[in-house]
Amino acid sequence: MVEQLKPRYSLVWINKIDEVPQDAWDALALPLKTPFLEWNWLHNLEASQSATAKTGWLPNHLTVWRDRTLIAAAPLYVKGHSYGEFVFDHQWAELADRIGVQYYPKLLGMTPFTPTEGYRFLIADGEDEEEITAMMVHEIDAFCVKHRISGCHFLYVDPDWQPVLERQGFTPWLHHSYIWENLGFNNFDDYLAVFNANQRRNIKRERKAVEKVGLKLQPLTGDEIPKSLFPLMYQFYADTCDKFGWWGSKYLTKRFFEQLNADYRHRVVFFAAYSEQDARHPVGMSFCLYKGDRLYGRYWGSWQEVDCLHFDACYYAPIEWAIANGIQLFDPGAGGRHKKRRGFPAAPNYSLHRFYNNRLAQILRPYISEVNQLETQEIAAINAELPFSNRKS
Repeated sequence: MVEQLKPRYSLVWINKIDEVPQDAWDALALPLKTPFLEWNWLHNLEASQSATAKTGWLPNHLTVWRDRTLIAAAPLYVKGHSYGEFVFDHQWAELADRIGVQYYPKLLGMTPFTPTEGYRFLIADGEDEEEITAMMVHEIDAFCVKHRISGCHFLYVDPDWQPVLERQGFTPWLHHSYIWENLGFNNFDDYLAVFNANQRRNIKRERKAVEKVGLKLQPLTGDEIPKSLFPLMYQFYADTCDKFGWWGSKYLTKRFFEQLNADYRHRVVFFAAYSEQDARHPVGMSFCLYKGDRLYGRYWGSWQEVDCLHFDACYYAPIEWAIANGIQLFDPGAGGRHKKRRGFPAAPNYSLHRFYNNRLAQILRPYISEVNQLETQEIAAINAELPFSNRKS
């Protein structure tokens, strides 16, 4: 009997995603629930100069090949800071400095500037996930040790993938997002019915405030979207970020938004606020993406200060569209305890961490365990205050 030869694997680090053919990458990414690991989205971040070495996001992706076939990949970035992550480890960096450990650079796995759950290694169907993951983690460990990188961090991880990494020795850190879930709603009135009477009145009042000034929210998808709205969305995004100064989180370039017109409009939903006098030029707009039964809110902006327009453009109009289009989960974006009053309960999400300095690991592992207990209590406390009627329980 001829002994069966083991597959020949090659693990290759690349600094540009366009070193991998799009069809090979997307064969791994398209089956996933998240749209943010697809080739076009990641390529746009790099080609638009949004995620580059100059901005502190050096692409350093790990790929796994069997002969000439791509069977696995991990979008990774070497970071010299912690901005654009929305998982705040600045205190860890300060601690490292106090004990004489260099915290940066670090190796990061996430889609840049995109705090939505779903990050994971991309592994072809039919492959042994545990075996391929172990192989990739071993390569990552060797890379980090060789280049004196303090730690490897995966943020907003896919909950189905999380146990695989925990079995590889990564430490989970609990956080929370605010996620709307479709509870079998047939229309917007069904959504309103889950609230107590007071909050139902508030939501209706907020939507009427937008109507009273003569604005109407129009959802636009795919080929319905005028080309001009993509650079306009950048202007809205930039203006909103500028209002918050240093904390504005303006990471994306105008070119990034313009590129979406050509290669990602099939995932885009704009909720554009048009006035009765001008049906061509919106005074405000929110930018969402969708894939399958998931909707993701990203950015928004407005030229006018209109009472409650933010709530309508970013929450109510997307929820109404989500119900009409079979969306089951809507992640409206990072932050904002005000979301819970509009039907977005706190939902757990995790990041995963490995430290290559023993002193740092000995301090932070038990600390993270304590923080996770407190975060569990925080999630429960938030959800205990949801303004739902008894009919939801």
